[in-house]
This record gives sequence, C-alpha cells and structure tokens, in this order.
Amino acid sequence: MSRLAGRRAVLGVCGGIAAYKAVEVCRRLVDAGAHVVPVLTADALRFVGAVTFSAVASEPAQTSLWDGEDAIPHTRLGRDADVVVVAPATARFVAAYAMGLSDDLLTATLLMSRAPVLVCPAMHTEMWEHVAVRRNVGALRAAGVRVLEPGVGRLAGGDEGAGRLPDPATIVAAVEALLTPPDLAGRRVLVTAGGTREPIDPVRFVGNRSSGKQGHALAEEAAARGGAVTLVTTAAALPTPPSAEVVRVETAAEMEAAVLAGAAAADVVVMAAAVADFRPKAPADRKLAKAGGPPDLVLEPTTDILAALGERRRPGQVLVGFAAETGDGAVARAAAKRERKGADLIVVNDVLAPGAGFEHATNAVTVVGAAGYRRSVPRGTKREVAAAVFDEIARLLGG
Repeated sequence: MSRLAGRRAVLGVCGGIAAYKAVEVCRRLVDAGAHVVPVLTADALRFVGAVTFSAVASEPAQTSLWDGEDAIPHTRLGRDADVVVVAPATARFVAAYAMGLSDDLLTATLLMSRAPVLVCPAMHTEMWEHVAVRRNVGALRAAGVRVLEPGVGRLAGGDEGAGRLPDPATIVAAVEALLTPPDLAGRRVLVTAGGTREPIDPVRFVGNRSSGKQGHALAEEAAARGGAVTLVTTAAALPTPPSAEVVRVETAAEMEAAVLAGAAAADVVVMAAAVADFRPKAPADRKLAKAGGPPDLVLEPTTDILAALGERRRPGQVLVGFAAETGDGAVARAAAKRERKGADLIVVNDVLAPGAGFEHATNAVTVVGAAGYRRSVPRGTKREVAAAVFDEIARLLGG
C-alpha cells in the first residue's frame, strides 16, 4: 500500500501549457489511494477544463473562493489536507506564494494549510533563471516548501532548456516522499533486483523466475525515505525510482562487479536479486544447432556475492540478504544463512505460499536477525513488505 493511501491531497493547477500534464498527476495520485481535490486557478482554466479534473479526481474541481456551495472553501481544504502539490506552478504563483498573497482559492488554501507542500515550477528557461524567480524560490525553500527542480527538454514554442514540468511519475514519487519519514536521509543505499541470466549460447540461458518486483519496491521505498539509491537490476522492463542511479546488468558476474564496486560507499546493501548459483562453464559463441542434440552442460559455481560482502563490510554498514525457500524449516535455514554469510538480516519467503512467490504483486516474508530475532510480515503488496524491511534497517542504523 502506498503512503498516499487514505491521504487527502489538494492538487493546485496554475495557468501554464503544462497544465494538461496535471491531469495525469491527478490520476496517478488517485490510483495510489489518495483522496484528491483539484484546485484550478482562473488562468489554468484557459488551458484545461474543470470537468476533466472532476472526472478523474475524488471530488469536483474547485475554481473559486466565491462561487461554490462552501462559504469558506479555503478553510476546509487547508485544514483537511495531508499534502498540497502545485503542478504546474507558474512564475506568478511562485511570487504570490512567496510574498504571502491570498487573492485566489489556491493561495488562500496554501496559507491556511499546515500540511507539507510540493511546488513544481514549469516555465521558459529565461523565466526560471530570472533573479526574481530564483529569489522567490529560495524564499519558499527557506520556509520549508519542497520545490521540485524542473526538467530539461523541449518547451512550448519549440525551444529547449530547463523549465519543463517533471514527469507525473516523478511528481507523485516526490509527493509520497513528503509523507514518508526521512530516516534514510544522508544514507547511501545499494539494492539489487531481478534474476540473473547465464548464457548457454547467444540465444539460450540458464535463469530463474525472479521478476525483480520486490527489489524495485525496495529501491522505491529507500528513495522515498530520503536515501541516495543505487539500483543494480536485471529487470529492464520495470520502472525505477526517478532519483535512483540505475545500473543494468544481466549475468551474475556483471552483478558481482557492479555490487562490489558500489558497496564500499554504501551505508546499506540489500541483496534482493536472485543470483544464479551456477553458470555454464564454456558458453558457445554461436547458437547451438538443434540437430546436434541436447548439449552437455558443464556448470561452475558463481561468486557468492552476499558472502563476499559479509567478508569485506565496513563498521556500521547494514547488510541484508534474501532467501527464497520452500517447505518446512525455511526460517531455520535462513537463520543459518544469515550467520554463515555475515549479514545483519535475512528476509525469507516461501515461494510456494499463496500470493508470495515469483511474479506476484504481493509477498509475505519473515525478517530474521541476530540473537533469535524474528519478525513476520503478513501478505501485502511488495511495497508494504519493502516498508517493513526498511523499518528494520532503520532500527539497526539507529542503534
């Protein structure tokens, strides 16, 4: 479950060409479980229609301090909000908000609210770089407002530069981060994800059924908690956290190289990937012909990356492994694995349990720690499982 589930979000939309992207932001917030109330400025209505937002939001779009049924709409909206996001935010809006003006429903709601605020500017590069805009943005940041840096790319009119509204996924991730305890702020987190593929020939490979979903959920959770995330993944088709450094790999050897290169600087290493234990010793350099019959595969062991990390870990670093198990004794085997490989935690799941195996959107795990520590995490979304795992990591980081 997303941290947006059940939260009330005010979505402010200002009058810029990027206002059309705010419809997708609204939809994504609703899909994440938020109760979204759009508030459109008069200038926003020159670019988008209130009916469009009303159709995808949780309540009808609000457009005026004066024309609705509620006599004081800004009071209700401001007090009820768990978070306020303004996307796009124009130069005019940034100036008005920085100066504390309240001449429309959106600015009045913001001055009324004590909820965290995310402002997403979108304007031409020259406007974004203007000294007055930079001064106003600085004032908002000094007041505790999160101002998301605009993207770089094609702008209205065909020119290119800084000033694009960030992608809706980036905005929603930033909103979620505002509602997440920043207990990983200033920490470097390395997460691995997916199943490795060990080539038999240029076409065929030895692999496993890991989808990478749990590893990517862990990376998203770490990023939401303020961590500087490096994600080493084989799952090319899955979305990644916008702020993460992503390293794409395929084989166990490639993952080993990437992980060992990045682990020295990491405060937390989470080995969620399903790394092959064995690989073909002599893969063919061209496709093996079917007419030649089944090949005789000679396998050799791969490096045990988790054990290698355990041997070279530095003081204060938290090391977490994963264990996919089947049948009775899974937790006991995971506990032995934790001690053998020098990990702080092992996260074990029975891949044959309903809704907890490969490819599922859900999972159920047991977190195994030192001195007999056990925590059972009931079946939930993989993001919920990731949150439970990082709760345990935060506990260890906090001593």
